[in-house]
Amino acid sequence: MSTIGIRGTFFDFIDDPWKHVGKEQDAARFHKDGLLVVTDGIIADFGPYERVAAAHPGIVISHIKDRIIVPGFIDGHIHLPQTRILGAFGEQLLPWLQTWVYPEELKYKDRDYAREGVKRFLDALLASGTTTCQAFTSSSPVATEELFEEAARRNMRVISGLTGIDRNAPAEFIDTPENFYRDSKRLIATYHNKGRNLYAITPRFAYGASPDLLKACQRLKHEHPDCWVNTHISENPSECRGVLVEHPDCEDYLGVYEKFDLVGPKFSGGHGVYLTNGEFRRMSKKGAAVVFCPCSNLFLGSGLFRLGRATDPEHRVKMSFGTDMGGGNRFSMIQVLDDAYKVGMCNNTMLDGSIDPVRKDLAEAERNKLSPYRGFWSITLAAPKASTSTTSSATSRPARKPISSRSIRTAARSPSRGISRSPPRAAGRARSRKRPTCFSA
Repeated sequence: MSTIGIRGTFFDFIDDPWKHVGKEQDAARFHKDGLLVVTDGIIADFGPYERVAAAHPGIVISHIKDRIIVPGFIDGHIHLPQTRILGAFGEQLLPWLQTWVYPEELKYKDRDYAREGVKRFLDALLASGTTTCQAFTSSSPVATEELFEEAARRNMRVISGLTGIDRNAPAEFIDTPENFYRDSKRLIATYHNKGRNLYAITPRFAYGASPDLLKACQRLKHEHPDCWVNTHISENPSECRGVLVEHPDCEDYLGVYEKFDLVGPKFSGGHGVYLTNGEFRRMSKKGAAVVFCPCSNLFLGSGLFRLGRATDPEHRVKMSFGTDMGGGNRFSMIQVLDDAYKVGMCNNTMLDGSIDPVRKDLAEAERNKLSPYRGFWSITLAAPKASTSTTSSATSRPARKPISSRSIRTAARSPSRGISRSPPRAAGRARSRKRPTCFSA
C-alpha cells in the first residue's frame, strides 16, 4: 500500500452555483492550505492541512506552491481525428464536414497515422488541464482502438466509441449498419469498463444516420444498457432541416433519437443550439444531457446556445461543456468558458427587454450570465453529473475516488482574458493570484 499527500491551495465545488443566485460562493470550497491524501491511486482524505496531516502522520507530502489546485477539467464533446484540421476556415457545418473533416478522418484508417494523431490529441488535452473527455472517433474502428489503448497507458478517463454514419458523406467514409453493429460489439467487449475506459454508442448525427443505423444503435443500447449514447443534436439550421427530410415521420430532431429509444440518463447530445422549449422539457424529463460547445458554435457560425433555457429550474437539463475541437478552434476549457460567457451575454441582451419587450424574461436573462463560479463548476463537478458516470472531479467531495497517474497538471499556460486568471473568491477568502493546477479523478 502506497500513501502520499499533496499539499497546496485547493479550489473546487460542493454544489451547483445556479442554485445559489446572489450567493454563488456558497457552492464553492476553498482551502488556502489544504492536503489531499491518496492511497494506491484512491483519494482517501481531503481538507485543511492541519486537520488532515494530523490524521496521517508520517506520510510523504509533495508541496505544490504558487499554484491553485483544481479538479481536472472535463471536455464533454471533442473530435479526436480533427486535431490536425483545427481552425479550418470559412464554412458552415455541412460544407465544412465535406471539405475538411471527412477527408481528414479517412486518414485515421491507417494505424500509424491514427496512433500518432491520438498521442498529439491526448498531449494537447493534458497540456490544457483536461483529464477526462467524451470523444468522437471516426467510422473506422482503428481510431477508436488507438484512443482507448493510449488513454489506458496514460490512465486517463475516456468515454468514446465507433462513430456511425451511413448517409450524406463520401462513399469511402460511410459504412453499413451491419458493420457498425458488428464492430461496436467487438469494441464494447474489448474496452468498455476495462480500466478507466467507458464506451459510448455513437451515431454521428441523425442527418448521417439511416433508420437501419439507428436501429443498430437501439439494439446495442438494449444489449448494453450500461453504455453511453453520444451524438450531435440541433447544431446548424441546414442540418436541422435536413434531419426532418431524412426522417420525415419525426416532428423534431430529438424525436429521431426518441423513436429509437436512445434518449435517457446516459444520452449526451452535443450543441442543442436550435432545441425548442418542448425538446428541452423532454430532455429534462428523461434525464438526458446537452453539451454546450460555444467555441464551435461561434467559429462555424452555427448560433447561440440558450444557456438560460437549459438551466430553467422548472425543466433543468443536465449539461456539460465541450470544446468540440476541431469545429471549436482550441483545446482549452478555460477558453471555452471565455466564449461561453460571450454567448451568454448576447442572450442576456436579447432577453432583458431592450431589443424586444415582448420577449423580456429577466429570470432567463440572468441565467445566461456565466459567472466564474458557474463556469468552473460546469467544466468540473457538473460534467460527471451530466453523464451520470464515475468521472467525478477529484475534490468534488471527500469520497474515495481514483486519481490518474498523470494527476497534477498546470491548467493552461495562457488562460483566457475573459475569465479570471485565478478562481473567484470563496467563503470570504481574498482573491489569489496563483495559477491553477489540475488533477484528475
